[in-house]
Amino acid sequence: MKKIAFVFTTMPHGSASGREGLDALLATSALTEDINVFFISDGVCQLLAHQQPKEILARDYIATFKVLPLYDIENIYLCSESLQERGISQQNDWVVTPEFLTPQQIQAHLSACDVVLKF
Repeated sequence: MKKIAFVFTTMPHGSASGREGLDALLATSALTEDINVFFISDGVCQLLAHQQPKEILARDYIATFKVLPLYDIENIYLCSESLQERGISQQNDWVVTPEFLTPQQIQAHLSACDVVLKF
């Protein structure tokens, strides 16, 4: 079975990329169990709790990330350097509990994947 990586790199509400990536991630989970999810660059904001997208008339899809463990998606990684660059603490409230990795660790995990999808 192929090892699949989903990489989220965009802010949550500036485009439909994050929502489309989440939809693809959930659909793929029905086909394989070997899924890794990475949040790097601006994508680290995808998992921040307490967002209020209704204020900008956007759909609140962030809460849907909470169901990832129910779909047996447990390999969820956030880039610690990306957090630092954005002034975000690892102690923040996250919609799911991620593992914090350095860019080098993320690269090592990504190189072990057969397919990498970027959103």
